[in-house]
Amino acid sequence: MKGDWVEIVIDGGGNTMNYEVKATRAGRRVEVVNRRGLIEVSEVTRGGTPVRTARFMSSRVLALVEHPAPRRPGEQGSRAPGDGSQA
Repeated sequence: MKGDWVEIVIDGGGNTMNYEVKATRAGRRVEVVNRRGLIEVSEVTRGGTPVRTARFMSSRVLALVEHPAPRRPGEQGSRAPGDGSQA
């Protein structure tokens, strides 16, 4: 959803570096995948096509923070996944 963003803090050998990946347009989302020692953060279209991708070595990542866009009250899907609520 537009406004979602992920902040990544990397160990840069003595200092830290911050990166951000944002969903910049309506209908896009940010996906995070951890596989084979790499963390991949992608901005993805509705159809699943990656627009931008950032890859980081898992051993260098100090923090990865997902910031969801504010949801409107009463909007369908506004409940947190796994909270036990019935839709």
